Amino acid sequence: MSDASLNTVTSQTGEADFGDYFALLKPRVMTLVVFTALVGLLAAPVGVHPVVGFAAILFIAVGGGASGALNMWWDADIDRVMKRTRSRPIPAGRISADEAFAFGIALAGFAVVMLALATNLVAAALLAFTIFFYVVIYSMWLKRWTPQNIVIGGAAGAFPPMIGWAAATGSVSVESVLMFALIFMWTPPHFWALALFMRSDYENAGVPMLTVTHGRRVTRVHILVYTILLAALAVGTGFTAVGGPLYLAVALVLNALFLIGALRIWRRDEDAAEADGYAVEKRFFRLSLYYLFLHFGAIALEAALVPYGLGGW
Repeated sequence: MSDASLNTVTSQTGEADFGDYFALLKPRVMTLVVFTALVGLLAAPVGVHPVVGFAAILFIAVGGGASGALNMWWDADIDRVMKRTRSRPIPAGRISADEAFAFGIALAGFAVVMLALATNLVAAALLAFTIFFYVVIYSMWLKRWTPQNIVIGGAAGAFPPMIGWAAATGSVSVESVLMFALIFMWTPPHFWALALFMRSDYENAGVPMLTVTHGRRVTRVHILVYTILLAALAVGTGFTAVGGPLYLAVALVLNALFLIGALRIWRRDEDAAEADGYAVEKRFFRLSLYYLFLHFGAIALEAALVPYGLGGW
């Protein structure tokens, strides 16, 4: 049931409340969007009035939430099948797919227009493209078509720091592209680690995740390769304008731990993984959550220390 028209069918089991509509925004994903966009804003070499900065982050968050709502509208059929998503508002019958679609479209339009008014057209255009990319390119096309869905689709989650930077500067620069690249390269090993111990969910839903189409052994190799590339990028960023001694120290420690985790995953066979309930893979997945927040936290701290002559090189 991949046709969006079928997603409009839902059995109402109860009235929606504020929490259900908030859940449509994917608040956990929105946290990452807000945080990385804020870092992009703070790391920019141009000062922004606090009110303008607050408005920018607010409208970027609303745009991210709109993407989440539209993604849930389109993926309602998949969400009904997967264990970790079947309690979401649409498959649970608390919100109809039509309501979710209208909610998402309204929020998307509001966010883009208000960001343009609060900051500039470049930031608004990037936000509009991000919503389009996540909903149309990733959700409607890549996710159900290719095992490279996470690799290419990861760009959608990588745009927020670039939008934050553009909100401050009105442009895109090498520094904002580096922050984009950091999230882009982090996304595959992060989600493939999840897919290793959630393979049956994706298989049952018919999503061509790498673990489903090529197996766990190939996925383990891909995790190691992408982690090596990510480590090179993350450490190299420490020697750029958004880096500095503090960031470099954080990057060296985190990427050493990440590489060790990826090596352990690569060496594992399925018998060992099943015997301990994919404990190594789950630890790597949890580490990946801290990995991104700590890297971007270090970028923010470097930017905060610059006025005191302590941040950067």
